[in-house]
Amino acid sequence: MIPSVGEKVHIIDRKLFPEDMQRHMVGEITKSSENALKIKGHVWIRDQIKGFVRKTGKRERVVYPSDRTIINIIPQDVNLEEIKYVHTGGTAVVTDGKNFTLDITEFARQS
Repeated sequence: MIPSVGEKVHIIDRKLFPEDMQRHMVGEITKSSENALKIKGHVWIRDQIKGFVRKTGKRERVVYPSDRTIINIIPQDVNLEEIKYVHTGGTAVVTDGKNFTLDITEFARQS
């Protein structure tokens, strides 16, 4: 099932090769079809030292869901501007610091 317009999502593009940059996107779907999603939001990249860092400015991105794409639905009441990545004790979570927490430990590793 393809998410619909207005839904908030956290998207992970799985790496093909160990040297590939880890990219995630947190945003809201502005257009949706059977084959693609247009999303407006923030891109996060994994920095070797700092962990996941949010890129400056909002982006619009077209995502073509595939077996490399993981789409997590974020509850409607979450303010996407409050999303942050937290790393503690070997775990990595995406959270708004309130009620929303998404464990992404398995996708936050270097390899």
